[in-house]
Amino acid sequence: MKPRVEAVGTKNIVGKKVVKMRTVKKIKQKDLLARLQTMGMDVSATSLSRLEGQHRLVQDFEVVILAKALGITVNELLNV
Repeated sequence: MKPRVEAVGTKNIVGKKVVKMRTVKKIKQKDLLARLQTMGMDVSATSLSRLEGQHRLVQDFEVVILAKALGITVNELLNV
């Protein structure tokens, strides 16, 4: 993954946690993307990058899928 050029945005509170958990669990962004897509989340690589950078709004059903894909609870994902 390329280093982030833009400053972190303010459109969601889960992006930072997604990056942290993905890094801790050693999951590459492309692997998380594949997991999300197989779980029914229609997301592109650009969209996932924008989500992680907090430049994209996150739908409520996406929070549930993100948590499942990362193997954490929704509560853990929402705790900042």
